[in-house]
Amino acid sequence: MRTIDNAAIADAAATRFRSEYDYAVFEYRRSAKVLQALDRSGVRVSGRILDAGCGGGGTALSLAEESAFAVGLDLEARFAGSGTRLAAEKGIANAAFVQGDGAGLPFRDGAFDLVFSHSVIEHVTSAAAYLRECHRVLRPGGVLYLSTAPTLSLAGAHLPRLLVPVPVHILVGRRRAFALFRGLARRAPWMLQEPKEANTFIALAEQGKEKQDDVLQQVTVRVLDRWIRDSGFRLLHEDRQVTGFFRRWLPGALRRRMERTPWVQDVMIGHIQCVLEKA
Repeated sequence: MRTIDNAAIADAAATRFRSEYDYAVFEYRRSAKVLQALDRSGVRVSGRILDAGCGGGGTALSLAEESAFAVGLDLEARFAGSGTRLAAEKGIANAAFVQGDGAGLPFRDGAFDLVFSHSVIEHVTSAAAYLRECHRVLRPGGVLYLSTAPTLSLAGAHLPRLLVPVPVHILVGRRRAFALFRGLARRAPWMLQEPKEANTFIALAEQGKEKQDDVLQQVTVRVLDRWIRDSGFRLLHEDRQVTGFFRRWLPGALRRRMERTPWVQDVMIGHIQCVLEKA
């Protein structure tokens, strides 16, 4: 999937939480942007690829179209009725899905040329163990593409958004903000920007269930730097993207200074992507 179709991506995003299959379709359509990000980072998509946290499996299938073989792994078998169905529809035969733990990958040493990790490290039980396993299953010279966002940023918080975009998790703390959004999903879903098809809080509330907080690692710029230093990888490229609000409203010199300020940078930066090489 190389062609970016913003309208199709937006349509898929609006219904992505309707089912795991719908989420896989969203991932597949969005993957054109992911492939462009890989290109800009100098990552060559080829050989044997592991999507280490594949979710519904859509991105893994797009990676398979660009490589010899791709494996999608997830802790929960979310791909069972989604990625496999989408693979059959697209005629993609060089892909496989495996249920497994990123902290104990069920693959031999040096099995892959590229490990892809998009918005995964914040959800694992041990970031150190996850990076250690990604390092182990790469061949020497293999590359890990890692993307995440600071937990204090709106993107990294993984929370719904109010109609009036107030950063509740910064004002009252994550635990209280999470409880607030669970309550709004049950009693006042109209106060949230996303409809139930694009909001797991509302979708689960309508099923009589409560959303559980699956952000297990508090990502900051400094903590991520430390994880990388301790992982055995060599950093080839890093890109920190400041969110549009700060780009629009802060003068360039002030913004660049704030980007280097601890805590403040964790609010401003909405996306971090790293290219890491196994020596």
